[in-house]
Amino acid sequence: MSKAAQLIQELRELGCRFALDDFGSGMSSFAYLKNLPVDYLKIDGGFIQNLTEDPINLAIVEAIKQIGQVMGIQTIAEFVENDAILEQVTKLGVNYAQGYGIAKPRPLALNFQP
Repeated sequence: MSKAAQLIQELRELGCRFALDDFGSGMSSFAYLKNLPVDYLKIDGGFIQNLTEDPINLAIVEAIKQIGQVMGIQTIAEFVENDAILEQVTKLGVNYAQGYGIAKPRPLALNFQP
């Protein structure tokens, strides 16, 4: 864990940013959060998917957002599939959203010239 944290810190100094993906889906998530200098928490889509119908998911997402805020880490809601979910994560203060409710995946347009 300490070597990973050191590598992340060195790459951050070069301008890289890091996200802790699927946050909340495993018990080790909080240990990773405390020990790795990440910039973003990607809230696991399983909590987002039924956010508008499940008060437990709502409380979990709110708690993750609060933890991120206290630590100065921005949050990303995965699996935002419709306007109702987008409205709810916006109300909670989640910083970013991704999912089909935002836009369908598409190829990157790269203008790479060797």
